[in-house]
Amino acid sequence: MSKLLDAFWRAAMYCLHPRVIALSVLPLVIMVAISLGLGYFFWSDAVEAIRSQISNYELVNSLVRWLETLGLSSLRMVLAPALLLFLAIPVIVIVSLLFVAMLMTPAMVSLVAERRFPQLERKLGGSMLASLFWSLGSTLLAVVALIVSIPLWLIPPLILVLPPLIWGWLTYRVMSYDAMVDHASSEERRQIFKEHRMPLLAIGVLSGYLGAAPSLIWASGAMFVAMAPILVPVAIWIYTLVFAFSSLWFAHYTLAALEQLRKRNNALAPDPLVQAELATTAAELAPEALPGPAPSFGSLGGKPDLHLP
Repeated sequence: MSKLLDAFWRAAMYCLHPRVIALSVLPLVIMVAISLGLGYFFWSDAVEAIRSQISNYELVNSLVRWLETLGLSSLRMVLAPALLLFLAIPVIVIVSLLFVAMLMTPAMVSLVAERRFPQLERKLGGSMLASLFWSLGSTLLAVVALIVSIPLWLIPPLILVLPPLIWGWLTYRVMSYDAMVDHASSEERRQIFKEHRMPLLAIGVLSGYLGAAPSLIWASGAMFVAMAPILVPVAIWIYTLVFAFSSLWFAHYTLAALEQLRKRNNALAPDPLVQAELATTAAELAPEALPGPAPSFGSLGGKPDLHLP
């Protein structure tokens, strides 16, 4: 727990570093540009498509009529846009995570290594291509888990548990791999995953709950739909900061674990100087081979015996 908290406050302090703040601008600009561009070109068509689909469900129509009896007929107009934004939330979260992992994590890991672990050897146990495939594979599994678990979200306690758990597992898989891809060998990475699986998963889950902060923005209801061009960039900025903090948290924890692992392995490994000294001593104590041909029977020291007449 102490190691977890130590990495936590170090990550929080590093978030105030000018390099980290500057790095967070690029994913934010890219995400906002993509979101606003897609909204500008496809928002109206997407809303109409959703409105036509939900109108075929009698349950939705009954709900709308009930809202109209309560004097909330205006909610009919925001139902389709709100549903579209609700469906866009997982996409925004996943894409924000991937952008932070690709554009920010390598630079932030280098920053942590330079300032805190300057002597830590880079063994390059992975590559950017391997990291990309690892991230995409983990993302696919997380999306499948989200889709399968959607019916369980109707149970009130589970909607507060399942999505953060899935986001946490995805954050744990992506961030911990990227934090060690340059410094750890493949064997060291697997050993750290095995020995520190629960603390790493805890960091991911806590990061998943931190990522639920933008839900307060989504919960503003009709006001959010009306102010979506402003509030969506704000939500993306919050996601970017949360994932940047998570990346720093994983970097501090995993690099510290890697340093301890190497110290432990070096302590268990035989000292090369001691081994060389033992080999020299053994060579000095061993009997030296006699030069020349081996003595034959009836001779002494390889010389023929003198026979008396």
